[in-house]
Amino acid sequence: MLQELSHMDRITQLQDEIQQLLMIMANTIAYLTSRSNFVQVSPEIPITKHRNPEKFDPPDVFEANQKELVTDLIVKAKQIEYLINSLPEPEPEEEQAKRLQALEDEMAQANAEYIRAVNRAKDLHSQISDVLRIMLEETDGDQTQAQSQ
Repeated sequence: MLQELSHMDRITQLQDEIQQLLMIMANTIAYLTSRSNFVQVSPEIPITKHRNPEKFDPPDVFEANQKELVTDLIVKAKQIEYLINSLPEPEPEEEQAKRLQALEDEMAQANAEYIRAVNRAKDLHSQISDVLRIMLEETDGDQTQAQSQ
């Protein structure tokens, strides 16, 4: 069971790392689209839109930020790769079927024990109710006799 928890911890870590990678990717795309200047890439296609200088980063700052973003993406991807490689090999189907059958047998046994306990509780409740009813009838009978005398 402890080993399964460890595997689940790794899966949770992997999920968190993937979410962080997606966040880095989204922030990278947002930065690249919002802080870049429009550049003509083909002589046949003219630039039709310009940005104010305060809306884009100078080329040297933009280049440094691009490198930092790429480094962040690579580091996060390597962390994810490490977590994936640390996950256990999948259990063969035959072993899974045996384990599930054992769990099903255990559950059926626990269910049978539960039903026996419920039936025992109902039986005890019935016995206690009967005893209380007899005691109340005797008390009522004693009071009736005492009042008639």
